[in-house]
Amino acid sequence: MSRHDPIDPADGIEPGRRLIRAERAGTGAFGPALRDRLRSLASHLSPSARATGPLQLLAAFDDPIAGDVRAGKALLAGKFRWRGASLPLETLRFDDPRPGLAEHLHGFGWLRDLSIVATRQQGAPVAEALVRRWLAGHARDDQGLPWRADIAGRRALAWIAHAPLVLSTRDKGYRLQVLTALSRQAQRPDQARPGLPRLAAWSGAVAASLLMAGYAMRRATAEAGLVRALSRLVGDDGGTADRSPESLLDAVALLTSLRAAYDAAGEEPPLALQATLARAVPALLGATHGDGGLASWQGGLPLDRAQLAAVIDASGVRARPLRQARGWGYQRLSGGATVVTVDAAPPPPRPLGAGGCASTLAFELSDGAHRIVVSCGGARHEGAALSSQLAQALRATAAHSTLVVGDANSTAVLPDGALGRGVSEVAVDRHELEGGSRLDVSHDGYVRRFGLTHRRTLALSVDGRELRGEDALLPAGRSTTRAAPFAIRFHLGPAVEGTVTADGQGALLRTGSGPVWQFRCKGGVLAVEDSLWIDPTGRPRATQQLVVSGESSPAGLRVSWMLTKAG
Repeated sequence: MSRHDPIDPADGIEPGRRLIRAERAGTGAFGPALRDRLRSLASHLSPSARATGPLQLLAAFDDPIAGDVRAGKALLAGKFRWRGASLPLETLRFDDPRPGLAEHLHGFGWLRDLSIVATRQQGAPVAEALVRRWLAGHARDDQGLPWRADIAGRRALAWIAHAPLVLSTRDKGYRLQVLTALSRQAQRPDQARPGLPRLAAWSGAVAASLLMAGYAMRRATAEAGLVRALSRLVGDDGGTADRSPESLLDAVALLTSLRAAYDAAGEEPPLALQATLARAVPALLGATHGDGGLASWQGGLPLDRAQLAAVIDASGVRARPLRQARGWGYQRLSGGATVVTVDAAPPPPRPLGAGGCASTLAFELSDGAHRIVVSCGGARHEGAALSSQLAQALRATAAHSTLVVGDANSTAVLPDGALGRGVSEVAVDRHELEGGSRLDVSHDGYVRRFGLTHRRTLALSVDGRELRGEDALLPAGRSTTRAAPFAIRFHLGPAVEGTVTADGQGALLRTGSGPVWQFRCKGGVLAVEDSLWIDPTGRPRATQQLVVSGESSPAGLRVSWMLTKAG
């Protein structure tokens, strides 16, 4: 195994076959139900249950997660950085129509960027001006996007953590407005959508119950809601039910911030909070590459090492990457400087499938700091540089490094954004051998339409210098099998240039001054085509892809291929 992932008998790899089934719509991947069929009787506070007496913030808590220095300096300079763009503060609108921007603005998580670069004296005027603008536009209402339960919960956490910036003024009228809005921001967490939004909503409710005067009566109810949300979102292996590494990173950040709120109140958090963090961090590390950044699974961005480190360091959890997350569905193979991550499960269930991808059996490969084979990624980040049409296309099987039959998705991606029929079962058979790691995986996503099962075998050498692969289409029982075109795609990293060899059966993959990899295949026609990769800022970058194509017969097909590190 790699120097990054030393063998540890406790990291959960068990040889042998395992069948992973997709959850039915409306059910959770790790709990009895993702939809709360029985809402908490006390979670939606009645007016009589609200705090009485003067509004007062008892304490702030130190935000444990370091902000972005560049974004903070931009704020001091009158600019707001978002996904690579720089927006003037004087014309910034909280109701900006660009997808994702309004949510980010209303959540106020960007206050940590300001806090990391500014003293109270420097930062308070900037923060106060923006909070005043928000109050003027949205304090009198409690509907719409600004008051969506998850956004309100995030805003509550941010305002409490950064109260020294938000509440420094002696203007009693303004302070009362802020505290009044804060008291309302965590009153309806049960209305949040299942998954990560519900965790964010309950996190804000818990923080308010700990640190606002007169709200201690809400603590038991808020903690019960938090624990329910955690049990439905984070599984036994530490992964999230939406199967998104980016969501898992967000969940770790929320819980880490909430733990700091408990510290500020001098209280002990629920055991479930720290236990969840202890499971989540290894799973999150398991979805990273050799460069320390995230893989681009389930429409996420390849967030860089610094962003992950800020959250993981703050969590206080020290762990090795989890190499086999059975429920979450990711397998990690490593040797030498090479890391391979594989999507080995059905897509997320329908209630959590927004932005989810038809990526079953795709893989990504990195060599140290160099990403060699990737997914296009970014489907969840429609907005500044991604149109809705492109975001939808990025969810397709063809946007991932795997086999496509008949130009069809292995799981349907519907026009309304939901995931439809397709992969329902994935068989996983993993073995750790003296010469390296071997993974045999298969899915049934093409059985109904083509009568074919896709089986992929990956074998990584112990030194990480060779990855052998085979993609097979196998007739599936009594299903009607017909000939169909196929394409096996290998999307190349942003700094990788592919050149087909003279015999047409191989390619050289050059990384500039970095390593050179060789690709060989048998059983199809090889070509280099254009592709794209969504970078950490959510912007598309032109890249290449290797495509091995041909036509399957009614008897199926087998295509073998190999990636070898040169030199």
